[in-house]
Amino acid sequence: MTNKQKFLMLPEMNQFWQQTLNWQPDTAQQELFQRLYEGVLWGNDQFNLTRITAPEDFWEKHLWDSLRGVMPRLPSLSSQQRVIDIGTGAGFPGLPVAIAFPESQLILLDATRKKINFLETLVTQLGIENATPIVGRAEAIGQKPQHRGTYDIALVRAVGSASVCAEYALPLLKTGGLAVLYRGHWTQEETDSLQLEVEHLGGVIESIEQFTTPLSNSVRHCLYLRNS
Repeated sequence: MTNKQKFLMLPEMNQFWQQTLNWQPDTAQQELFQRLYEGVLWGNDQFNLTRITAPEDFWEKHLWDSLRGVMPRLPSLSSQQRVIDIGTGAGFPGLPVAIAFPESQLILLDATRKKINFLETLVTQLGIENATPIVGRAEAIGQKPQHRGTYDIALVRAVGSASVCAEYALPLLKTGGLAVLYRGHWTQEETDSLQLEVEHLGGVIESIEQFTTPLSNSVRHCLYLRNS
């Protein structure tokens, strides 16, 4: 095995998966995570998808972080549930969720055509049949009847302010649907400001969870908004 091949190997981290999320990937899922990593590194050379490329950083900041947002609240996703990843970029958090929950149905939404073209190639190469990349803007598809009010879960990470994320996500959700907003630093003042926006959109802030990442001990927050 060459040094480059060693660099390309993701750590398995089964102990961390189990301790933090009460879950760990099976052999097939671990292989898909590895192939996803290699595919994103390949795409990075052409499309500048992510600055996070070292194996342990990729595991923590892309794979673990993506699943931390949904695992504690949604231990299972059925084939009847529709999930949309708004502003998916290189496929996060949507692709790790699709791999971890093969019964779910994921839409990977991004406004940049070249990123969607890349994801279309990647999901085909990886054989991920429950993820569909589409090009578009959340504010535009939120006005279309095939999307508005049709999703059970909306995932939004690294798109904009929390208020903007709420504006994108809540119109796409069914009544009772859940938006998961991935944030870094978060304050009570931001909660107070967001509360008004969410109420205006017909939703509620159901909970805000603070946690630390398992390797770098970085503080993260997930905001859970319910469309009422």
